[in-house]
Amino acid sequence: MANLEEMLETVNALAQKVTDLKKAVPVDKDAIGKTVKELLDAKRSYAENNNGIGVDGKPWEEPMSKSEKKKKEKAEKAAKAAVTVNGKQASDPDSAGAKKKAAKKADKSQTKAAAKGGAPAAKANAVPRAAAPKKIIIASRSKLRAMQISFNPNAPLTERPVIALTIACLSNTTNDYSIVSDHTRHSAALGLPDGRGELAGDAAIARYIARKSQSTIGNALIGGDFEQAAIIDSWIDYANSLSKFQHIRRVKAVSSTLDRVLKEKTYIVGHTMTIADIALFATMGFPSQATDVAQVEAIIGSPSTPTMRWLKMMKSCPAVREATQLALGISNVEAVFDPNSTMDPLVSGMNALEGATMGNVVTRFPPEPSGYLHIGHAKAVLMNEYFARRYKGRLIVRFDDTNPSKEKEEFQTAILEDLDMLGVKPDVVTFTSDYFETIRGYANFLIENRLAFMDDTPQEEMQKERMDRVNSRHREQSIEDCKNYFKQMCSGDEDGGKWCLRAKIDMSSDNGTMRDPVLYRQNVLPHHRSGTKYKAYPTYDLACPIVDSIEGVTHALRTTEYNDRDEQYQWIQSAFNLRRTRIHSFSRLNFMYTELSKRKLTWFVENNHVTGWDDPRFPTIRGVLRRGVDFKSLRTFILSQGASRRVVNMEWSKFWAENKKEIDVRAKRFMAIDKTNNVKLTVTNAPTADDNAYISTDYMPKDPSFGKRHIRITKNVLLESADTDGISEGENIVLMRWGVIKINKIDGSNFEGEFIPDGDFKAAKRKLSWMADVGETLPVTLHEFDNLISKAKLEEDEDFKDFINPNTLACTEVIGDAGLQTLQKNDIIQLERRGYYKVEQPYMSAEKGLQLFMVPDGKSKSMGGITGKLAHR
Repeated sequence: MANLEEMLETVNALAQKVTDLKKAVPVDKDAIGKTVKELLDAKRSYAENNNGIGVDGKPWEEPMSKSEKKKKEKAEKAAKAAVTVNGKQASDPDSAGAKKKAAKKADKSQTKAAAKGGAPAAKANAVPRAAAPKKIIIASRSKLRAMQISFNPNAPLTERPVIALTIACLSNTTNDYSIVSDHTRHSAALGLPDGRGELAGDAAIARYIARKSQSTIGNALIGGDFEQAAIIDSWIDYANSLSKFQHIRRVKAVSSTLDRVLKEKTYIVGHTMTIADIALFATMGFPSQATDVAQVEAIIGSPSTPTMRWLKMMKSCPAVREATQLALGISNVEAVFDPNSTMDPLVSGMNALEGATMGNVVTRFPPEPSGYLHIGHAKAVLMNEYFARRYKGRLIVRFDDTNPSKEKEEFQTAILEDLDMLGVKPDVVTFTSDYFETIRGYANFLIENRLAFMDDTPQEEMQKERMDRVNSRHREQSIEDCKNYFKQMCSGDEDGGKWCLRAKIDMSSDNGTMRDPVLYRQNVLPHHRSGTKYKAYPTYDLACPIVDSIEGVTHALRTTEYNDRDEQYQWIQSAFNLRRTRIHSFSRLNFMYTELSKRKLTWFVENNHVTGWDDPRFPTIRGVLRRGVDFKSLRTFILSQGASRRVVNMEWSKFWAENKKEIDVRAKRFMAIDKTNNVKLTVTNAPTADDNAYISTDYMPKDPSFGKRHIRITKNVLLESADTDGISEGENIVLMRWGVIKINKIDGSNFEGEFIPDGDFKAAKRKLSWMADVGETLPVTLHEFDNLISKAKLEEDEDFKDFINPNTLACTEVIGDAGLQTLQKNDIIQLERRGYYKVEQPYMSAEKGLQLFMVPDGKSKSMGGITGKLAHR
């Protein structure tokens, strides 16, 4: 299923690329042809992996040119004409009709022959008609993988395996099965282990799932004893017997029967829900959704019958609702259980969580308090928050504080501050350290059940053994020895420090994480919360699945780098018979010219390449926010990336372009001129400095509601030196927000002109920023930043230290608009023709001037041609 999703993403991306190329000017026919070929190959690959069904849900056919289509149509007409004689269709000798005629002719011949001989006539090849065979579910050869449940996504809900899926939900085994789509199937099927074929039919699959779960709940679902199992089977037979009738008749029949059976009972058989309840609920149309419930209630009529009471209980059962969503989810449909409480539409690019229903989703963000959050963490936390809020569920922020060697309370506090900056408000904040005693208890459970052992193999030797799939010499140690070594390790004893606890899983597994991973290690350093109480700590791999289950996490969102560990995660929850958690994978967020490793970021801080974790050149949350990222645009950008599993290296330009959309609508406009690289313009008919003249203009030309600002005008004006290159005498220029100036005289770097009151703004080619040259100037420092890494993408064998960019900060002194004095810290503005800036330090005095950080806009060149000292990014 995951492969098909990725293929479909590729098809959609290529289709969009073709559309964009066709709209481009000029049209690049070669590029269009190449992309169309890639699109065709992608569609073909999708169909080959989807049993011959294309992305449109129809059988795949190779596309043909117009001439090929005409030839095909011509051939079909010719073939049709060839089998027509005198206006009538000729008989096909191999057709069923032709064979029937031949049989009749043979019967007549045999009858005549028999009549001549005096014997009774008998039909040739006559065989007794057998009774219609009973529907028997058998295992057959299958193309399904083991534990795959397949069904047609176009089938109605009642023809999907709703009984089986409900049993899986009730028995806590949904994670053991994967759901796949198959448009060619007429009924649901389950792939059996070891290639033993497949099982067909909803009820048969349901029984298999219940029996395979080997749990008390699973056994109870199909009958706790022989007699109860037989009674349940009889109810399933009854449900099957009604399948030939129309829906209304089925509902009335079940209602009439259950009104008698449930008069003094809650469930049909026994004291808990069984497959009998689920089968009859399915016979009634599996009315868990609001519209289906209303339809069944209308058929039953009376609202106070035993059947209605049972129906309300069944439709409200969380397992029934989850099964409904699992069955519908394969068609990208979300169940509606309450029409008065609906969810927001999914953000473009996001997929619904598997089996998720409103009010029953719990997500978690588990940061390790060993550093500051970076842009990659932002994707994880914002996705977790998005799904928790969309499904009206809960978001847990849990500190994974299992390694005292790296963790500090400073980082813990900083992470909570970072989340607040992002506008993320968790429903609860927890700590893995609160569960240390519980986790140790589970570790002892593994030891007592021979599912773990203690090992003192040196680390390098252990790694080699795991690589070579060689068992540790301690793997079969006694339970008593294992307990003693575990106790010694946990005591903090020096000799116990060489021991670690390893899970006993499968050293022959192709998945390296399943080759007896380490679960517990000694660490005598004080813990920042528990002090010296513990001397050994669980690994993240052991702690995470345990605490996820205990805290009620329904969906664990993890990056694809954890894919190999997902099997280990499931093994741990299964070994402890814990409530299972669904894993939802997504790709991590990588950026060009950027390192996101905590270890490498720490190196930058410790070696003074940056001023700290909040340096605006840093990819930390506080770094990008300090540089000018709006948290709303950050959220929009992250969610727009969707939950794709495809790992890509993003360009910062796309990120900053999204940010520009948000800040542009509120960034007030001002002007500033380089303090040293400027030239003088004398406007002969303008007011003098003594006139103290001003003009009024909108802060936001496109939105007057932001108010107006006053700009000083005078005879003497300063222009950017770069703007005056090529200006000629007699040329008209525009001084932005003022008017048209005709240049009458040029003397070196001095210009002279006159103000044209009715000048044509559109006719003038140059529209320049400017500043009145008066003694009262506002000192402003502009800060530009560049990437810390000089190479777009480092290879695995390359050392990031060899690609440190030596020039990442540049400052420019400018003379600013007087209105800049009113700005407050963190305000974002636009210096016209220069770009966007964020106020790092407001204007305090002539000695403590305004400090502005440049905010990239996603373009490779500045908006007005005024270049800075560093590359415009």
